[in-house]
Amino acid sequence: MSQEIRWNARYQDAGDEYLFGTEPSRFLAHRAGLLRDGRTALCVADGEGRNSVWLAEQGLEVTAVEISAVAVEKARRLAAGRGVAIAFLQADMLAPGWPPPPMHGAFDWVIGIFIQFTGAAERERQFAAMKQLAARGGRILLQGYTPKQLEYGTGGPGVLENLYTREILLDAYAGWEIEEIVEYEEDIAEGRGHKGRSALIGLVARKP
Repeated sequence: MSQEIRWNARYQDAGDEYLFGTEPSRFLAHRAGLLRDGRTALCVADGEGRNSVWLAEQGLEVTAVEISAVAVEKARRLAAGRGVAIAFLQADMLAPGWPPPPMHGAFDWVIGIFIQFTGAAERERQFAAMKQLAARGGRILLQGYTPKQLEYGTGGPGVLENLYTREILLDAYAGWEIEEIVEYEEDIAEGRGHKGRSALIGLVARKP
């Protein structure tokens, strides 16, 4: 089953409900002050828009990329209801030739929240695309689950190779300035998709 079909089905099954809620990731929201150091932001695999809408509310010019047409439509409704304008793109960030050249180096912030739908080989491609999108001196902000999340089972892919470790992220962003990398646990309540005690990791890295 393709990622597009799989995610369309998941978001459709949720009906009018937002699978991961409508509030931003807490890791992202707690860095609101840092985000003011920049004008443009891109959210990859943005889902139903909870993070891109919040970023637009902070005054950033936001582009959101998502593979699922169902999710994009829900994200448009959320943005309209909250009175913000976002450039929504339905696209597969793992497709050959993505991102297109006009998007290279175009964003002060590239945001990836729980984008762990890939194994090691595709993750390399995913991170390479994000690096291309970031402007010189721009930043990537990532949040994901660590392998301990398999013990909790409160969200995430449930596949060990898709999960992040400190070593994976430091290796992926070697040569970048690591402004923050933190492993932590907390109770999260993000719709019915992420609910309960969770083993998390967050990264902020700045492009040379």
